[in-house]
Parts: sequence; structure tokens; C-alpha cells
Amino acid sequence: MRVVTDFLSEPPFEILSPVEQTHPFVFNSPHSGTAYPEDFLAASRLDRRRIRLSEDAHVDKLFMHVVTAGVPLLRAHFPRAYLDVNREPYELDPRMFDGRLPAFANVRSIRVAGGLGTVPRVISESEEIYAGPMPIEAALDRIETLYKPYHAALTRLLAQTHVRFGRAVLIDCHSMPSSVRGQDAKGRSDFVLGDRHGTSASRALTDHAAGALTALGYKVAINRPYAGGFITEHYGRPAKGLHALQIEINRSLYMDERTLDPHSGFVRLTAELADFIDGLLRLPLEVVCPSPGRFAAE
Repeated sequence: MRVVTDFLSEPPFEILSPVEQTHPFVFNSPHSGTAYPEDFLAASRLDRRRIRLSEDAHVDKLFMHVVTAGVPLLRAHFPRAYLDVNREPYELDPRMFDGRLPAFANVRSIRVAGGLGTVPRVISESEEIYAGPMPIEAALDRIETLYKPYHAALTRLLAQTHVRFGRAVLIDCHSMPSSVRGQDAKGRSDFVLGDRHGTSASRALTDHAAGALTALGYKVAINRPYAGGFITEHYGRPAKGLHALQIEINRSLYMDERTLDPHSGFVRLTAELADFIDGLLRLPLEVVCPSPGRFAAE
């Protein structure tokens, strides 16, 4: 698998930039990529439909309004099943690979145990992705040529935003299945907001987002069952004026989860998310993300 040549016809990710950034927000869609390299598909035991089940399909399109509203959007084109940038850089499952893993690899995390490391072993419902072992060099190549540049781009966006506005707010955008094995779909929330239990973003930001979505008629949960992944944890530093909030959207609101095609709810949800985004951007900075000095003193 030669990662360097897999994304020559299109970039592995892109930043959709406004004419001028007018708000201290950065939106990120790391799991909506649909560019599946042919050699990756050939190495998989899954067909083209099944392997897409781990995608946050169409999430980047749901949030496209942010660009016209004056906020950049970073989105991946490579798929989550190929490489998951919402993990530590070296969360690797030694059962997957031919060859010795680096000594610094994290092989004992809960995510690795579940098959959902930086290079995932499974997709949803624990279906194995690969027909056989992968050379460890292929995994390390993906990390060097895709993972690290992606995070470098996100870091740069947040740093530029922080310099310009004195603080930065990352909204990390995801989707979730309407039901999981052993749980009643009727009890599933429409949105789950994750702020790492108050450690990655100001409570005012989380509470406002939850209140705005509830006012639109949606059922909203906070930190249950998703408190935020590596991205939220890594970039959220409220005491330094860096806030990170994860948003999970119930897929049944906007798409057929079997075919992954948008249904009639997609247009409505997109419009309501635009209203939600506009309301979020209108909030006074000192309300949603207190200045670092004030936050630290409270």
C-alpha cells in the first residue's frame, strides 16, 4: 500500500475558507471522507457498501453554512476506516500487522482493544476490515503522510484564530448510528454534545449549544454516551483560551442508514443547523469563551 500515491488525483483533506474569517470558530469534519483507495479496498474483506458504515456520511455538507458565515471548515477526504485522526497518532493494534510496532505505540488503550485505533481493525458492529495482516510500514506511512499533515493543518487554523481573536473555539462534527446493538433506538438522542465533562470547553458554550438545539425541538444529551475523542481532548484548553466541543448527530435525522443516501430530512436539518450556527456565532465572546485570564481566576 503506497499512501503517497493514493491521493494524487484529489487532496487527502481540504480547508474550506471564507473570504474573511469573522468569528473565532473553526469547524472540523474528520470522518466524512469518501475517497477509498483501490488497494485498500482490495485488501479489505468487506464490500464497498459495508466498509462505508463507519463514515460520518454527509456531515461536512450539513455544516457547510459555516464557510459563508465567516468560519473555516476542515474536512477529510480519506475515510475513517482507512485512518482515524480522532485517535492518538500511534494507537495501534499489534494483532493487525506484520512487523514490529514502534516502542512508543499505544497498544493498550480501550480504543485499540475495541479495534478502533488510528488504523482501525473493525468498522461498526465489530466487522473485521482486512482479509489478512497489514505490513506495519503501511500503517506508519498513513500516519506520516495523512495523520500528521491533517493535525498540522488543524493546529495552524486554531493558532491563527487564537492570534486574531484572542481565543479559538473548535467545533468537532460527527454523526452516530440511530441505534446500537442492545439499545432501544427510541431512547437515542438527536444530538450528543461532548466537552470531556467540562474540561475541553467552557460550560457556557456547551449549555448554549444544548439550549439552542433543544429550542429547535431536538433531544440533546451532554457527554453521554460520547464525551469527545482525541481531538476534543487534545485541543481543548479553556484556561489558554482554546475551547473544543464535539457534536454528534443522529444519522436517522438526515439519511437512510442502510443506503447512506440523504432523505427528506436532510434539507430541513441543514437549514436548522444554519440557524443554530448563526446563533452560536452571534454570542458575545466573553459569554461562550471567557478570556484566559478571567477563566483562570474564577
